[in-house]
Amino acid sequence: MTGILVLIGLIVLLGAIVVGMYNGLVTLRNRFKNAFAQIDVQLQRRYDLIPNLVETAKGYLKHERETLEAVVEARSLAVSGLKAASANPTDPDAVRKLGAAEAGLTGALGRLLAVAEAYPDLKANENMMQLTEELTSTENKVSFARQAFNDAVMTYNIARETFPRSIIAGMFGFGPATLFEVETEEIREAPKVSFS
Repeated sequence: MTGILVLIGLIVLLGAIVVGMYNGLVTLRNRFKNAFAQIDVQLQRRYDLIPNLVETAKGYLKHERETLEAVVEARSLAVSGLKAASANPTDPDAVRKLGAAEAGLTGALGRLLAVAEAYPDLKANENMMQLTEELTSTENKVSFARQAFNDAVMTYNIARETFPRSIIAGMFGFGPATLFEVETEEIREAPKVSFS
């Protein structure tokens, strides 16, 4: 009888350990999903600023239509990439595509701001100055959100890859999460804006 009680106790203890590890993995997965939601918020703010920036610049940059169109197109691609990645932040392909779209948008914005430097009236426009300041602030927030997301992904991946959680992760389908990596040098630096 004592042997049966000990066996039942061991089974209950083992079950509690498995449940604890499973719940820990769920918690970590939800943390990195939440961290991605913070990136989503900041990127959406960035995307909302861009049409205003383009409209403000449009009147001054009549001969720079290609630059303006490139920004609009890059924004559209980035918005699509964000929707796909937001729908499933655990999809490595969606996160990589978002990173590539963001690199393209940052490059296009950088070109727009570089062209704007050649137009003194545009540089002095109060609306343009405010929008570029907000854009720079948002770029910093995106950077911090991306760092928090990557930290959460790393914590989750370490937890799911270490023994004995790796067994539980494999049994219950906890796949690896993908870092939101910077794929080009252009996105590594926020656009530098100077109206001095």
